Amino acid sequence: MPPFALPAPLALARAVTAVPDSLGWMLEPKWDGWRCQIHTATRRVWSRHGTDLSRQFSDVADAGAGVPDAVLDGELVAVLNDGSGVAFDRLQSRAGRRGPRRGADFTVHVALFDVLAVGDTDWRLRPYAERHAELLRLLEGGPVTLRAVPTTEDRGQALKWVGALAGVEGLVGKRTVAPYAAGLASGWVKWRERHTTEAVVIGVTGTTPATQALVLGRPTGGRMRAVGVSLPLAQQVRLAVAPFLHASGEEMRELPGTVGGLPGADPVRFWPVRPEVVVEVEVDQPRLEFGRYRHRPRVRRVRGDLLPELVDDGQ
Repeated sequence: MPPFALPAPLALARAVTAVPDSLGWMLEPKWDGWRCQIHTATRRVWSRHGTDLSRQFSDVADAGAGVPDAVLDGELVAVLNDGSGVAFDRLQSRAGRRGPRRGADFTVHVALFDVLAVGDTDWRLRPYAERHAELLRLLEGGPVTLRAVPTTEDRGQALKWVGALAGVEGLVGKRTVAPYAAGLASGWVKWRERHTTEAVVIGVTGTTPATQALVLGRPTGGRMRAVGVSLPLAQQVRLAVAPFLHASGEEMRELPGTVGGLPGADPVRFWPVRPEVVVEVEVDQPRLEFGRYRHRPRVRRVRGDLLPELVDDGQ
């Protein structure tokens, strides 16, 4: 058994705008899935937040039994059976279920990238390079659904993975000599490929300039539908967009937390404005998911040259 309580706090990566390109960094592909930790000996699976997923992902838990006793860190990924790629939304279909559904069009794999413990030995203080070598040893000859992520010190090679490997949405960088530490103390960094698109401003939220954000919409079926809430506006963008916004005369409204890109969060309250202003936004997914942006977009600038009705529906 591991020498610490489970589930253990997991390392987190800080978002960066450039991929590390210096000695001492190892790069891994960042898959589009659910973060998890697995204790192979007891067939237990937990989410990043410590929720027990052993029942919903019993196939993963059972696969773990084919690996020596260890606590592993990785990402649950839904691989479509037709070979067309991965689908993040299929993972949600497991929520509340007792396990895999007969006839499902996907198989859950785990992209594993770290070792926290082997047997009763704590591996967290060992350098990343040693931990990854041990991960490869543990998984050798193991189940096909449990695989170690590839790694490289070559920035050019790592960038080729983004878009070439199905389900890879960016890269994670780790220092080769660093131990495993919980939270942002890990020193890990993550870089996501970004895309730009347009959205219509339909509301404003936030109680101070530092927290002010825009509620974004897209025209669908002859009406404007909310698709997300932006990150707080940079001062330059806030000053540029403010003169063009006009209150619609409606009372304050609410959006579900999920529409604001915050699953499980409280509703987002906002003041509606007339849907007259188009802004360019930076997103990490080129298309909407479940009719919304999964992560909060960053507003880059006002698009005074575009009319709201010319913005596509994003589907």
